[in-house]
Order: sequence, then C-alpha cells, then structure tokens
Amino acid sequence: MKLEPRKPSGREKDEAAVAALAHLREKLHSGEISLARKAAFNLSWMQEDGLDILVEALFGSFPRDTKKAAAYGLRSMNGRMRKLAEAVLTKGLTHSNRITKDACAKSLQLMKEGPAPKKPGGFQRRPQGPRRPNIREFRGGGRGPARNQFSPRNTRPGR
Repeated sequence: MKLEPRKPSGREKDEAAVAALAHLREKLHSGEISLARKAAFNLSWMQEDGLDILVEALFGSFPRDTKKAAAYGLRSMNGRMRKLAEAVLTKGLTHSNRITKDACAKSLQLMKEGPAPKKPGGFQRRPQGPRRPNIREFRGGGRGPARNQFSPRNTRPGR
C-alpha cells in the first residue's frame, strides 16, 4: 500500500526525526501485525508526532491490523500523552467504522482493567525431594565376555 507523504508538523528537530517518523509510519501500515505493533509502540514514545500518526491510522480507511496496532500504540502511551490517547480512544467509540469502534472499546477496557491474570496450569514440575542416584547392578549376561581395561576394543588379531 502506497501512503501519501505526511506533512511535517514543525515539531521535528531535524531531518533524521522526519525520516524516523516516516519509517515508523510505513511499518505501522505493514501487513504483518507484529511489525505494526512494534512500530505503534515506538510511536507511542514520540509525543505529539506519534499521537498524530496513530490517530490518522485509527480513524483513516486502513486495514483492521493497522487499526488494532494504532489502538495498541495509543494505550501504550505514557505520561501527559496518556490522557490525550484515552480521549482519542473514547472519541473512537462513536466512530462510524465498526472495526474502529471495536479496537477502541478493547483498548479502553485493557487500559482500565489491565491485562487478564494468567491462569494456573500448563507445565507443572514434580515436587523435588531428596534425590538418590539410581544405582542398578548391571550384569552383562548373554552378550559375550565383558570388556575391561585388559581387553581393548581395537586390537589386531594375533597380538
């Protein structure tokens, strides 16, 4: 998908910041959800510029994965941007697009409640008691003479 270039906001300090934002914006619109989520998380640390890009992705006509990644980025925001992100997600609840509504509702729920507690289960270890080595007697019955230090494996015949 070809994105139209973003208009710089004037807050960027140098050309490297503009290039980094453009690169993260491209990754946010990637088809692979894990790359999009990583880009959204990185954008969540970029203050107003990151917020602008995430809002554009959430309310624009983009695929579901992009919208979910943008909602993830908004709920990952910290500090003074957290309230702004929460306001954006609340505004998204009244959006006409169903996917946007669902992504915003889920993100707001996770912001309020936090992640679900992990369920106990899965791999369980046996209780560790005093360990005794299993010493078993080994008798080499039926396989021929036993090898010892005096009968090496690799001997030449007649020696």
